Amino acid sequence: MTKLRNTFRLIPVLALLAAGSANATNGYFPHGYGMKAKGMGGASVASTDNAFGGANNPAASAWAGNRFDAGIDIFMPVRSVERSGSAAGLNGAVESDGKSFLVPELGYNRVINNKMGIGVTVYGNGGMNTDFAGGQIPAGSCGPAAANLLCGSGKVGIDMMQLIVAPTLGYKLSDAHSVGVSPLIIHQRFKADGLQMFSSMSASPANVSSNGYDTSNGVGVRLGYLGKLGSDLTVGASFSPRTKMSKFSKYAGLFADSGSFDIPANYTLGVNWQASSALSVAVDYERIQYSGVKSVGSPSTNAAPLGSAGGPGFGWADVNVWKIGAQWQMNPKWVLRAGFNVGSNPVQSRDVTFNMVAPGVITKQYTIGGTYAMSPSTELSFAYMLAPSNSVSGSSLFNGFMGGMAGNETVRMKQSSLGVAMSFKF
Repeated sequence: MTKLRNTFRLIPVLALLAAGSANATNGYFPHGYGMKAKGMGGASVASTDNAFGGANNPAASAWAGNRFDAGIDIFMPVRSVERSGSAAGLNGAVESDGKSFLVPELGYNRVINNKMGIGVTVYGNGGMNTDFAGGQIPAGSCGPAAANLLCGSGKVGIDMMQLIVAPTLGYKLSDAHSVGVSPLIIHQRFKADGLQMFSSMSASPANVSSNGYDTSNGVGVRLGYLGKLGSDLTVGASFSPRTKMSKFSKYAGLFADSGSFDIPANYTLGVNWQASSALSVAVDYERIQYSGVKSVGSPSTNAAPLGSAGGPGFGWADVNVWKIGAQWQMNPKWVLRAGFNVGSNPVQSRDVTFNMVAPGVITKQYTIGGTYAMSPSTELSFAYMLAPSNSVSGSSLFNGFMGGMAGNETVRMKQSSLGVAMSFKF
């Protein structure tokens, strides 16, 4: 009981750390939750060797045993934007400040009886975190003073974080099948700077930019199933419907529907095949339905004021992701992993201007990882991810009120991460 109390005391600490994190790979969802999954390209929905059921598959809690997993990633994104071919003097290029972020992870699982396991997972989504210096546009092109690339004053960028605390219950229906549920207690934090140019296009001009941080809260759910179809094949599925969140009142003039920013519905299906006594292969398919959230999925070309019910958004399309990973038990002490994660790009050419502050254009990630058994009850895991540079280009939205003289824009991102985690089995 003392261990349980001490574990739960760590949750506020991890929550505070996660509040400053950034992680964007599949849109603004990370490629995986838990260091073992991160080494496998994110494939995890049919795995039971970790305590991250609240993020991956609540049904796995019935099989995961007594364990505590805690780790930290160093996430290293490189984001850049540029405008070229402008006859109105709006050309410029800039790279975002802030190129390394600490991303914590925490999972706890405990067996209640031979049918039931409970736990808690603390994790985050985010990565819409940009900070581009101002002054690229000379005085006179956007206004009397030098401006940033979106014709506002000072730095331009946004900071979006989603923190989720997920208590978890997994229940075995039989010796081969389990189901699970995780209530999702969600806290969001957001701020935007340097977007003053868009105030004239808003239904609430005072609530578009530079109002400091605002917060939003909501409660959602994740449901899961896990089935062992023989000694060498496990299947899994998880689903989280769209979560209604309270509105960002300080940015009611920026996000569609008066500051609404819900969590998109997402689901994952996967298999884990034990190909031999030493080798296993996992494959997951994930779909994130960004288009179902107006502030994220509505086209930026919508002919309505910013912040209105039908107002413009980032124009993100739904994302389909394939996660493939392999795990090799090299010897009794060492497990090695490798993986590949490939997804569709949510950002479309027509929406490049809006996405200069949120260039979530990564489509491929390569991963490696491993676990070293320090003792029968203690593990040290690591994972490395590399996402090659990808870009999207399109005509500037400013062309519409500058007679086609604004030119073309490009958003670009590449990233890597390196993390370690300790696991304690008891």
